[in-house]
Amino acid sequence: MQLLTQDAVLVCAHEVGMVGIIATQPFVTIENRKVLVDSDPESRPIVGCPNVGPTIKPCLTTLKVEVGYSDLLRIDGKRVCLDTVTGKTDGTPPGMVKYKVRSPGQNFVVEE
Repeated sequence: MQLLTQDAVLVCAHEVGMVGIIATQPFVTIENRKVLVDSDPESRPIVGCPNVGPTIKPCLTTLKVEVGYSDLLRIDGKRVCLDTVTGKTDGTPPGMVKYKVRSPGQNFVVEE
């Protein structure tokens, strides 16, 4: 599993809704790009979700990560994000639409 950097591309299940990522730790980088840690993918804005309609709410925000944090690697006590990160969005139907990693932002460092 690859580690995520600030260049990771996360999308909602509708594939074109892009998650705005912010890296919160300044200590560890891969090719001068910050590694993402616990809570970096959470509560982030989603732009461009096409799931729109009269009673349909597009994905606008990521919710809590359900899986994808490392059990092995930590930076300053926070778990590192892996390319398996996934969780739900606030889109409709509630509690059903997920976000996922399309690209980890780097192809060199893995956790095995």
